Amino acid sequence: MRETEATAERLVELGFSQYEARAYLGLLGGDPMTGYALANKTGIPQPKVYETLRKLVARSAVVKTGERPARFVALAPEQLLSQLESDFRLRVADAKLQLERFNPSAREKQVRLFHSASDRALIVAQARELVLRAREHVYLSGSVAELAELATPVDEAQRHGVRFDVLHFGDAPFQVTCGRLVRHASTDGVLYRHHQARHLAVVADGTGALWSVAPGGADWQGLWVSDPVFAAVVKGYIRHDIYVQQIYADLPEQLTELYGPGMAALVTTPSEAAASEETTPRRKTTRKPA
Repeated sequence: MRETEATAERLVELGFSQYEARAYLGLLGGDPMTGYALANKTGIPQPKVYETLRKLVARSAVVKTGERPARFVALAPEQLLSQLESDFRLRVADAKLQLERFNPSAREKQVRLFHSASDRALIVAQARELVLRAREHVYLSGSVAELAELATPVDEAQRHGVRFDVLHFGDAPFQVTCGRLVRHASTDGVLYRHHQARHLAVVADGTGALWSVAPGGADWQGLWVSDPVFAAVVKGYIRHDIYVQQIYADLPEQLTELYGPGMAALVTTPSEAAASEETTPRRKTTRKPA
């Protein structure tokens, strides 16, 4: 009992309420349980147990597995702690951006550089801020892991009538009700060494833009600039990529026949072509002379 109470206190220090901590520990390591059974096991009053479970489900600490009757199971501790750590880093990054506005010298800052693996949270926080401050139109391009962290601000911006044009690598992590979602389908199922890179690009209302990339998957570097010219450059890149993917969606077999899997032959140098073909050779075709 003392060990359970001590562990519950650690969870309280991480932001759980007493009831939430007791409910999570009551579910941990066991079979899916009803709220009634959980109340009996943990001593949480029955009028409070379902409200507590709803809060735990909302913070993704508990998963609902049934309906009649509703049953619940706890997220594995390592997943929960990883999620809490990620959320904390993002909140710190958000706070850092907000606090900079109270610094007179920072208020005039129009350029921000990102250049380390630890800057990922700052990059995501900057992207969230751009989305939330948008009033008309946002262009987004990115890997699914990074786009997923923008789901809440995207939903909020859409409720205020903001249009979104989104290019996503992998399954879309959210829905777009005003605008369009375009999957980067030409690279689905095709692996090249450079495809381990992840990126996130955002343009908000054509006035500011963020461009960031992690070439090795973790070593992030990027640039945020509050400038219409830079925004136009990033928007042009995203729009061009969207157009190419729309063409590919209409003509996948023909483009694969001409340029190989992932259209890898559309490269600018022999060394890039060799690097692509080293891992996944493309189909060679003989084109008829004009």
